[in-house]
Amino acid sequence: MDTHKADIVAALHKRNLSLRQLSIDNGLHPDTLKHVLYKPWPKAERIIARALEKNPWEIWPSRYQEKSGRTGVS
Repeated sequence: MDTHKADIVAALHKRNLSLRQLSIDNGLHPDTLKHVLYKPWPKAERIIARALEKNPWEIWPSRYQEKSGRTGVS
C-alpha cells in the first residue's frame, strides 16, 4: 500500500522540509512537487524519496510493481 499523502508531508515536516521548499531547491515552480501526491512523476518521486532517505518504491509501491500479465517480452 502506498504511503498516505498526509504521512509523506508529515515526514517531510519532521525533517524541517516542505514540498514547496523541495520544489524551489530543485529548480522547480514552488507548487510543482505537490502534484506527485496525486499522480505518478518519477523525477518528483526521486526528489521526495531522497529527502526522506528512502527509495521511491518504498513510498509508492503501486507505481513500481510489475503490471500483472506483462512480461516485457513481445
